[in-house]
Amino acid sequence: MDVSKLMFREGLMTDERILVTGGGTGLGREMAEGFLKLGATVYICGRRQNKLDETAAELMAAHGGKVVAHACDIRDADAIHDMVDSIWADGGALTGVVNNAAGNFISRTEDLSVNGFNAIADIVMRGTFYVTLDIGKRLIAEDKKASFLSILTTWVWSGSAFVVPSAMSKTAINAMTQSLATEWGRYGLRFNAIAPGLFPTKGMSSRLNPGSGGDNSKNDLNPMGRAGEMHELANLAVFLMGQGAEYVNGQTIAIDGAGYQANGGTFYPQLQGLGDAEWDMMRQMIKGTNDKDKADRATG
Repeated sequence: MDVSKLMFREGLMTDERILVTGGGTGLGREMAEGFLKLGATVYICGRRQNKLDETAAELMAAHGGKVVAHACDIRDADAIHDMVDSIWADGGALTGVVNNAAGNFISRTEDLSVNGFNAIADIVMRGTFYVTLDIGKRLIAEDKKASFLSILTTWVWSGSAFVVPSAMSKTAINAMTQSLATEWGRYGLRFNAIAPGLFPTKGMSSRLNPGSGGDNSKNDLNPMGRAGEMHELANLAVFLMGQGAEYVNGQTIAIDGAGYQANGGTFYPQLQGLGDAEWDMMRQMIKGTNDKDKADRATG
């Protein structure tokens, strides 16, 4: 990310303490960098300690400040509790939480297994709720204010073919965002969400557009003819998490170049005509990516 394009004054997030789930790679890393550049202490978590440590070291070398890496599988509520204990012991209550950790892959729904569905739902829906509940209860008990931000998609408004587990799970988190904004607003806790369009990352491309090998900065289906740029996402995240936006609560904001208005922002137009051979080829490519990730976790 070109942090020179962050639109906020330096030091804006000094004294902020923010946890970014899935913060070692992809969109999570980009947002973590934006918060750090503006003065926040940032905690990142994910399942690969070696990757998290690498990211933390790189971000601090570039910007100074403090990034703390925690290996944590957010599908495990006890592991979350232990991680948050460590964060609280390292300086007190968090002021912000970014629920970014996710999983997804394209598949015809008739090809899904129960395990395949749970692989997504356990991270996106259950894991996000576990993180939010554990931290929210602590903040309420300590009478502390904080902002929660969840990373969704525009599928929460329309659903999407070929990514049904993700569409269902992220829709549930959209409902959580609106529900807790009203229930916990009285405690000074805010809940908002961002619904990004195409912001290409390695993990996204390998599971949602396997074998593409193309220029992911282009997006011919989008009215603006391009994908999003990381500083644009980071700027919106900073706005929602930082001081000065305290009355923004219960909102899900799209950042997709009007892709949702133009074409629904779904995979249906690209994938509806594929046959068995094409789907089988993509399954094998996705399986290869997953197997590599499992091997990386085993060594890190």
